[in-house]
Amino acid sequence: MSLIKDINLTNNEKRVLLALLKKEKFTPEDLAAISDLNIEATMQSAFLLAEKGLSDVTEKTTAIFTLKKEGEEYAQISLPERQIINSLKTPISLSELKKMFPPQMVSIALGWLRKKNWVRIDGDRIIPIGKPEEGEDEKILLKLKKGPASDISDHVKDLIKRNLVEKSEKKTRIIAITESGKALAAADLTIEEEIAQLTPTIITTGAWKTAKIRPYNINTPIKPIYGAKLHPYRRLINEMRQIFLEMGFTEIKGDIVQSSFWNFDALFQPQDHPAREMQDTFHLATECDLPEGYIKPVKEMHETGSGISRGWGGKWSEKVARKHVLRTHTTAVTIKYLADHPDEPVKAFCIDRAYRREAIDPTHTPEFEQLEGVVMDKGVNFKNLLGCLTEFYHRMGFDEVRFRPGYFPYTEPSVEPEVYIESRGKWVELGGAGVFRKEVTLPLGIRYPVLAWGLGVSRVAMLRLGLKDLRELYQSDIDWLRKSTVL
Repeated sequence: MSLIKDINLTNNEKRVLLALLKKEKFTPEDLAAISDLNIEATMQSAFLLAEKGLSDVTEKTTAIFTLKKEGEEYAQISLPERQIINSLKTPISLSELKKMFPPQMVSIALGWLRKKNWVRIDGDRIIPIGKPEEGEDEKILLKLKKGPASDISDHVKDLIKRNLVEKSEKKTRIIAITESGKALAAADLTIEEEIAQLTPTIITTGAWKTAKIRPYNINTPIKPIYGAKLHPYRRLINEMRQIFLEMGFTEIKGDIVQSSFWNFDALFQPQDHPAREMQDTFHLATECDLPEGYIKPVKEMHETGSGISRGWGGKWSEKVARKHVLRTHTTAVTIKYLADHPDEPVKAFCIDRAYRREAIDPTHTPEFEQLEGVVMDKGVNFKNLLGCLTEFYHRMGFDEVRFRPGYFPYTEPSVEPEVYIESRGKWVELGGAGVFRKEVTLPLGIRYPVLAWGLGVSRVAMLRLGLKDLRELYQSDIDWLRKSTVL
């Protein structure tokens, strides 16, 4: 009786404990059936009993291997290297072999033929060696042909690499009663009605005076509650926006689809520049009309330099300038804004998405956010640019800021701002900046100096959020989103 007094059990825990007496081990399904509870309630009670030392819950993870679609095909007809070696009786040239089998299949099989030491390659000649025995990988394919299996040799790793077999994990739990549990269950353990939660009716009727009330355990961990909040990346973008607004800038927006004129030509980028190629830019099949007042001055600047430089020479094509592209930078938005507002002063910024044909990796994606800013006024100079950027980075929380010379096609002089990251022990480049060249401003009727900069927002996000892979910003990881701190 003293055991029962010392350990408070719920009715569900009592049911599970009494059920555990009936045999040595249970699966969750069997235990649920005997205790007359659903699996969720059964396992919750089993874990609570385990915390009290009355039950033992063991978990086992089993690897399950299954054939993928291509693996099923090879299980039927044999691996590519087996098909080829079975057909070779004498040495054969590679070109002849590709006539006998699909070239792609030959490419796959050659490496494995050599690795398994089934052939020797002498120049262009493929020479079979001896009689190839059945390999472990082939035995595994035949075994998995009958269905998923777990007891597979380590040779399955090669088949997984070849994308022929996939691995999954199956978790199983076994619940057993402990000696302490047996002692408690053997005592006078009765299941009686109890009150788990007080209601107004129970209180007003006085039923609580005679009913059994379940004790409230203040040490029981509660389920965490996560408040609603903005995505960390959105919070960072909002923070950048607020900084520039507080510094007196105007936010501007523009179209995602831009003409090549505003995206490239207005920025004095030559029409044969590599950045305009298909491998770097998303070109669209449509075209648009060009702004009449700017066609002639931009054309002359590209071809002759209009007396301030030598230009790019050649013949500037109006047709090329009409082509639509997905904007490769938000500079296309700011340069058009300057052309529409040529009178000083102008302080504007744009935080928006840009698009480039980038291979996806931990630091690159085809679409990304860019922060672009411009200041245009009488007498502004390079020193003002450095001061503006330093102020911005300080407000972003970067204490140490420095600048090193850089090159950008449409600014001169140009710099690359860097901030010092204490946790990494190094300087990190965060964008580009400079003063617009006169080849950019004069054709558009802009008479005063223009300070300009561009910043990769995602790179700042990686530093602020401690990420190593840019793709994490766009993944729906609810656990990371819930636990991310509000900066």
